[in-house]
Amino acid sequence: MDDPLVSDEAGALVADLTVRGQTVATAESLTAGLLAATLAGVPGASAVLRGGLVTYVEDTKVSLAGVAREVLDEVGPVAAPTARALAVGAQQRCAATWGVGLTGVAGPDPHGGHPVGTVFLGIAGPVQTDVVQLRLAGSRWDIRLGAVREAVALLRSTVARQ
Repeated sequence: MDDPLVSDEAGALVADLTVRGQTVATAESLTAGLLAATLAGVPGASAVLRGGLVTYVEDTKVSLAGVAREVLDEVGPVAAPTARALAVGAQQRCAATWGVGLTGVAGPDPHGGHPVGTVFLGIAGPVQTDVVQLRLAGSRWDIRLGAVREAVALLRSTVARQ
């Protein structure tokens, strides 16, 4: 990554997880593995990064991450319940302490009634699973990078609270 904010935060996250003896896995749609790649770019990441699932299309959300078809039929791929299921799926399928799920609309066009820049970020942890909705602006790359930046920051703050 060429973004020092992401790299510095990612390094701090890897250090935090390492000290706690915890691990992380990702299930990524709009970011297509960018979060996992960001974490893997940190020296020592192999101690904490269990793996990442790229679930860019609906059928891989089901087959790789275990998102229930009913969830996708009811709310679609860009929704809080989908992000929650992606996070839990990553956590369970990769046997990680933490799972992160990212889904959203990077553009150039709206999708399923959601404007460009809509992102749902799920964090599954040992105690609970939380989802936040983000509104990001900029180019397709800006939105994807912003989603990664927000995911790293939110996971880091969540890990620190537990």
